[in-house]
Amino acid sequence: MQKYVRVLPWLPALLVIAVYLPALTSSFQFDDWQVVLGDTRVASLSAWWHSMPGMRALTKLSFALNHESNASAAAFRAVNILLHALNSSLVFLFIRRLARRLRTADDSGAVIVAAVTALVFALHPVQTESVTYIAARSNLLAASFCLLALLAWLRGREPGAAWWWMLPVVPLYVAALASKETAAMLPFAMLLCLAAERTRARRDFTLPLVLGALCVTLFVLAWPHFPYDYLLRTSLAVRAPLENLAAQAQGVSWLGEQLLFWSRLNADPMLLPIDVLSPQAVLQGVALLVLLVAGFAGIRRWPAVAFGILWFFLWLAPTNSLIARLDIANDRQLYVAIIGPAWLLAHGIAKLRQPAWVTVLPLAMLLCLGTATRNRVYATEQSFWQDVVAKSPHNARAWNNLGMAEAIACRPDAARDSFLEASRRDPQFVQPQVNLALLERSELPAVPTQCGLR
Repeated sequence: MQKYVRVLPWLPALLVIAVYLPALTSSFQFDDWQVVLGDTRVASLSAWWHSMPGMRALTKLSFALNHESNASAAAFRAVNILLHALNSSLVFLFIRRLARRLRTADDSGAVIVAAVTALVFALHPVQTESVTYIAARSNLLAASFCLLALLAWLRGREPGAAWWWMLPVVPLYVAALASKETAAMLPFAMLLCLAAERTRARRDFTLPLVLGALCVTLFVLAWPHFPYDYLLRTSLAVRAPLENLAAQAQGVSWLGEQLLFWSRLNADPMLLPIDVLSPQAVLQGVALLVLLVAGFAGIRRWPAVAFGILWFFLWLAPTNSLIARLDIANDRQLYVAIIGPAWLLAHGIAKLRQPAWVTVLPLAMLLCLGTATRNRVYATEQSFWQDVVAKSPHNARAWNNLGMAEAIACRPDAARDSFLEASRRDPQFVQPQVNLALLERSELPAVPTQCGLR
């Protein structure tokens, strides 16, 4: 039995590779053209080096390494898939150790909890936006470093553990921040683990507080050199505080629904803000507040339930709380946050009287099917944007991008219809009008010359 348990951490990684392998043939999508291919700072290692210091340095370094070795969409996507495979195994190892520390399950139960949590994290269709969408690699890298830091930290706190287990935590945290700024939540995740453990040892709080102070210091030092003040001003100009709270409540509710209703997964939903005093906004806000209060109130009595709830809100906080965003919600924001709901599901399955495989096997098959189906949306830019406009017909940006995809595919009539629809949906949006005029004159950029549209 023990040898099978040793194999379990690598099973989610193998499933990720098997399920995502067909996605290697998918094309570049959306921001890939700007972030991955169009950014001269990642065109080579030399260009990357001369652009430093800069935001998300390690993510950009990974893109530069891809350009130096193989700049095809398959090569870029292969790196994403391997990172997600690694993260899936790290989630298993982290959750198994955490479940044992929290005593929410016995040894066999901790293995079941870890296996189910890792399977949901690895195979849920909502993760395709972080994996198949190349420009979302920052999510994957930041998660890798955060999970490694959490593992080292938990291992270093084991009785009799060597002191050097704590040494990599700080550099791993810095690497996570250099991949994506949302990694700033790591110290709070550590504090959540400690609260769920109900520990009172002061020494356990030292490292999370040090990491928090380090994070603040790094942001203060970087502020004059990075465009943080511009981003802050832009955020404040997007919407008023009360309006933003209503929008964020809508966004978090929508993201929660994405975990259940896979057919609604959408790469560019462009949610429309709702009236702050509408019954829908009030109901969403109250429901989320009750859930959040329940998480804090139950941390000592029901640590497993409270941990799952608070983990979800914690990792959504950077993108879905006080800071206003132009795009209220995107599937990729759930990449690490999904561990919370997956943890709750795993504990429910572990408490069932029937053998775990009776539930886990159908769940894994259903998740694999959902992810395989979702990955087909990324096959071409046409299929990508056709899926978006079918689910968000109000999205003028999506109609415009679909028009470009149709033009590149040498379908001028379909491109014309999409540009016209984009203009109809948002008359103030100038880009589709410009694209339509260029299309009529056969001067539309990026269209192959053999199409006869240039």
